[in-house]
Amino acid sequence: MRQASATIRDVAREADVSVASVSRALNGHSSVHPDTRARVLAAAKSLGYVPHAGARSLSLARSHAIGVVLPDLHGEFFSEIVRGMDREVTARGYHLLLSNMHADAALAAQAVRSMRGRVDGLVVMAPQLDAAGLDDALPRDVPAVLVNSHDGAGHAAFRIDNGAGMAAVVAHVVAAGRRALVHIAGPDGNIDAQERRDAFLAACARHLPGVQPTVVVGDFHEESGGAAVAMLRARGIAFDAIVAANDQMALGALTALRDAGTAVPGEVAIAGFDDIPLSRYLGLTTVRVPLAEMGARAVARLIDALEGATLTPETQTVPTEFIPRLTTAAGAS
Repeated sequence: MRQASATIRDVAREADVSVASVSRALNGHSSVHPDTRARVLAAAKSLGYVPHAGARSLSLARSHAIGVVLPDLHGEFFSEIVRGMDREVTARGYHLLLSNMHADAALAAQAVRSMRGRVDGLVVMAPQLDAAGLDDALPRDVPAVLVNSHDGAGHAAFRIDNGAGMAAVVAHVVAAGRRALVHIAGPDGNIDAQERRDAFLAACARHLPGVQPTVVVGDFHEESGGAAVAMLRARGIAFDAIVAANDQMALGALTALRDAGTAVPGEVAIAGFDDIPLSRYLGLTTVRVPLAEMGARAVARLIDALEGATLTPETQTVPTEFIPRLTTAAGAS
């Protein structure tokens, strides 16, 4: 039944699809199923819906590019996130424009600003920028979704549940009888590194009251894991478990220990965080973060907003899962 001043939401309700699906169908996106397109067109015709000429002109002028700014483009952590993003944009008829900031605040702002006018929206992972710096870097007129960034910028965001994941790791190694724990932390100023370090210390205080754990600062790269082991040995610091802030540092520590003839986990248990693909092959105990899924969700949330949905400044938590493997197995060598 035709109604006066029908809106895109009316069409979505009539066709029993999302507003984003209506937008894609009316703009001829190849990702829309023929049956869905037919329902949308029929609903629009029935309601007498006519897209606003100005809005449609702006829509058709869009680049259909999503800008993605990451601290780095190398390593399995970032490749998994990009893999999920690429899968989603391909299905939705968009493409990615990638840039990195090399964990530098000035370069981060520059990378974000360079996207302006070239993309319809941004997905930004800037864990090293504080809230004020992030807010200054983001263009006011470009929709953005943040991933693993500081709160306070008033944007839609996703954050990993670092606290629950790290608490599960510490509980596991303590239950296995480990008492001299070492944490190889990520770089200072990084929000994930900070949350994982804080959660490690809090869990140690709960499970090992009166025992002071050791914290060594790394940089999330494999080499710093090996360097941490070398430093611990050089200073004569005793340890029977290493809990690293990410898998790459854990794997670096694992290699250094095995090269030195130390039995893992017989003498030293090792755990990481993220569950990058290589960890599964090497039997590393870790915390699984659904990296590809997180990337896909961030892109989907942004594209939905570009196609008519409301982009609310809500932070969604990405759950983690503890994955015990050989490097902490009781009785293994």
